[in-house]
Amino acid sequence: MPLEDRGIWYFCKMSNTFITIARYQYSSEAQIIKGRLEADGLEVFIADNYTIDTDPLVSNAIGGVKLKVRIEDEVKAKEILNSIEEYSQNDEGTPMICPNCQSTKIHYMTNVTDLKSLMSFLVSILAGVLPLYTKYNHRCENCKHKF
Repeated sequence: MPLEDRGIWYFCKMSNTFITIARYQYSSEAQIIKGRLEADGLEVFIADNYTIDTDPLVSNAIGGVKLKVRIEDEVKAKEILNSIEEYSQNDEGTPMICPNCQSTKIHYMTNVTDLKSLMSFLVSILAGVLPLYTKYNHRCENCKHKF
């Protein structure tokens, strides 16, 4: 049966073949992880990467770049993702430790909490450029403590 004759049946079958295992703000992050998963023999598909590459400001609105694998490979793909998950490290290269719960699952993230960073964010959005000033914090994935 030619592809164009498959119609809605083909679309429904294909939409049930892949499952989203991760979402990324930018397509470059997804491409790196895609390469790692493909190196382990998994079939990987990336969705919404062209939309976000065209206009990065819509990334949060559409849920980011979606990394998809075959349903039967979901467990293996998540194991690989967990093994390569990067958490923040200090200057000596050792994992950072949360002062609240002692976890090492710390992420480096932007934070807009003061007037200067808020004004910079607003001006950047209006000008259509990346933020000129951004304040960064660390956040623990276990207790959500920011420091």
